[in-house]
Amino acid sequence: MKPFLDKNFILETETAIDLFHNSAVKMPIIDYHCHLSPKLIAENKNFKNLTELWLYGDHYKWRAMRTNGVSEKYCTGNASDWEKFEKWAETVPYTLRNPLYHWTHMELKLYFGFEGILNKDSAKEVWDLANEKLKTDAYKPQGLMKRMNVEVVCTTDDPIDSLKYHIQIAKSDCEIKVLPAWRPDKAMAVEDVEEFNEYMVKLSDVSGIYINSFEDLIDALKVRHDFFNEVGCKLSDHGIEAFYAEDYEDTEIRTIFFKARSGIRLTSKEILKFKSAMLYEFGIMDHKKGWTHQFHYGAIRNNNSRLLSKLGPDTGFDSIHDINSAASMSKFLNRLDQDDKLTKTIIYNLNPSHNEVVATMIGNFQDGTIPGKIQFGSGWWFLDQKSGMEAQMNALSNLGLLSRFIGMLTDSRCFISYSRHDYFRRILCNLLGNDVENGLIPNDMELLSNMVKDICYNNAKNYFNFN
Repeated sequence: MKPFLDKNFILETETAIDLFHNSAVKMPIIDYHCHLSPKLIAENKNFKNLTELWLYGDHYKWRAMRTNGVSEKYCTGNASDWEKFEKWAETVPYTLRNPLYHWTHMELKLYFGFEGILNKDSAKEVWDLANEKLKTDAYKPQGLMKRMNVEVVCTTDDPIDSLKYHIQIAKSDCEIKVLPAWRPDKAMAVEDVEEFNEYMVKLSDVSGIYINSFEDLIDALKVRHDFFNEVGCKLSDHGIEAFYAEDYEDTEIRTIFFKARSGIRLTSKEILKFKSAMLYEFGIMDHKKGWTHQFHYGAIRNNNSRLLSKLGPDTGFDSIHDINSAASMSKFLNRLDQDDKLTKTIIYNLNPSHNEVVATMIGNFQDGTIPGKIQFGSGWWFLDQKSGMEAQMNALSNLGLLSRFIGMLTDSRCFISYSRHDYFRRILCNLLGNDVENGLIPNDMELLSNMVKDICYNNAKNYFNFN
């Protein structure tokens, strides 16, 4: 029987152990998609306690706590930080076989040296141990990232953001490159015309262009796109329910925009046409700059309207959608490709039944100009766990080139989530080690070591070309 979370955690063969310890561990981290706060990185202040670092904003943990019968008071409510942590500690034993159990103990071990099991009885020990270390410089945001050999971080930023913290970081002595990533979803969110018009006012203010027509909107976004580019942005990101690829005429889009700008509620068909036009225009902008598209699709969000109205979005009430998207994905990518405007693209699916859809779709639009130009993104959100990552890599292996995969990202708001890269690397090495053990691939350690290093770091470094 293997011990839990020893140095060879997840690694089932000697080949896997060799690959992980002698190849994967050494590689720096390029976190090309996350939700870390650039403000916290720039200010680089100590966290006041483990709850502030670990539980604030973590809807994964909140979902588990609610399921365990914990009152909202201890999730997003007004309980003290110690009380919230204690309730999380009490919940942890019930997360067995949930990835939260692995992540929790990996984070406590990698960052704080805690070798035990978190539960109600050990909560005070963990609380005191972590809080004492959080007082030191090494446990400030930049120190926590440096500890895990993080080289580049790309945050997620709205076009109206001033990017002042990114600029501040670039001018500081921070050793980690922190770059913005363009997330323009609100600029096409015409399903709520009131919020859309409020956003248009803000976009007008920061761009210096009064937005009175669809052309004005595109011009204003180009101004901000240029600004993001100047600050070092190299990626965009879109959180979409499905790919938008409805046929439309330019005159229709102008009319639809005018209706929305006038506060008139749009039909579902008009909304789809407008989003289709916007997604295409974003693609054109990104291609011109040589940026990389990212598309996260397949979530059905804000399912609990009662708690949404009380707690707001991103608080743990989203799930996997079963919407069909293959035809619209193909149509969207093909339109840009026809116009020779398809830039580097990463596609993340949330529904695991779409793994093979994405893995085959990306092969349709590889053009030989860039290795792995169109990427099947790592297991995302609910698939960001052992079986989900294995399924994603197996689909990519069977239907594409795993060797050209750009690897893992955190997609997290927490500064100690870099253990997910360790998790991913162990899973990758274990897959390869098992294949060697079973005679499915050759026991060529040089070949395998180079593959591991590429997936963990080199492919992303070459793909994004961060300067």
